[in-house]
Amino acid sequence: MLQYIGKRLLQLIPVLLGMTFIVFMIIRAIPGNPAQVILGQQASPEAVASLEAKLGLDQPWYTQYFEFLAGILTGDLGESLRTRAPVAQEIWPYLAATIELAVFAMIIAVIVGVNAGIISAWFQNSWFDYAAMVIALVGVSMPIFWLGLMEQWIFGIELNMLPTTGREEVRNPVAAITGLYVVDTIIHGRFDQLGEVLKHLVLPGIALATIPMAIIARMTRSSMLEVMRSDFVRTARSKGQRMSLVVYKHALKNAIIPVLTVIGLQMGILLGGAILTETIFGWPGIGRYIYDAIGFRDYPVIQSGILVVAFIFVMINLLVDILYSVVDPRIKYD
Repeated sequence: MLQYIGKRLLQLIPVLLGMTFIVFMIIRAIPGNPAQVILGQQASPEAVASLEAKLGLDQPWYTQYFEFLAGILTGDLGESLRTRAPVAQEIWPYLAATIELAVFAMIIAVIVGVNAGIISAWFQNSWFDYAAMVIALVGVSMPIFWLGLMEQWIFGIELNMLPTTGREEVRNPVAAITGLYVVDTIIHGRFDQLGEVLKHLVLPGIALATIPMAIIARMTRSSMLEVMRSDFVRTARSKGQRMSLVVYKHALKNAIIPVLTVIGLQMGILLGGAILTETIFGWPGIGRYIYDAIGFRDYPVIQSGILVVAFIFVMINLLVDILYSVVDPRIKYD
């Protein structure tokens, strides 16, 4: 297992190098001059040229690229062209906000999706099966921006039950330690703040969880139907074991491999694709951070943000591969 993990980590090097080069070249192809954006359209050509030289934008593209790679190897992601703050320090609060939202959304998606898929397979062709699959189809098809606006209107405005924007109560801010507000409130022992933080997570978390929840439910149902027809399931049922025990202990364990794959892929997608949810709910996450940087042509922020998300994505895939052998001992990595 350790040898396999080592080989996979080595394989990440060319993947991430290729990612850095592709992102670097695509960003340079975006129309617009960062120096011009920073100074404004009324700036003189001399002022723009001076700022370009100061920011190193007048150097050849390959020089800028290798300087960027050298910085990554030393843990230096560069400085934001807009704020002049180190990206490595500036990016973490935004990344922590997205991680917290994505994990919360995935917990909802897994709990609801897996159980809905199991029950649908258990009672195949029942009213619950048809209703769950119709809801799953609607969930996959429903635009997140529409669902988010409906949540804000119903639960935030009409019912006044939940907050519609932000991560915390403005009048009672969380003293950040890790950047993960749920963890920080527990560390401080502020359970009143914990309740407020969880309330702020509910609406964006449900909106973000809708699509992966539907995909997980459909995959779980399909995988469980195949396993439920297996001989060992019929044998367990013939021995008089409770159906719930057969389904959750025997069948689910053998059906979980493809579900784990979907969960890993969806988690990576949530981390990189939560920009709509973050925009609607005013969530200060990595998606909005990169989006704002694109508007300012802030090359170091865009490059570093995409690279960090890509790294987390491939690490999640590695973790899923390792979980295969944990769930199913028959899978061995030589």
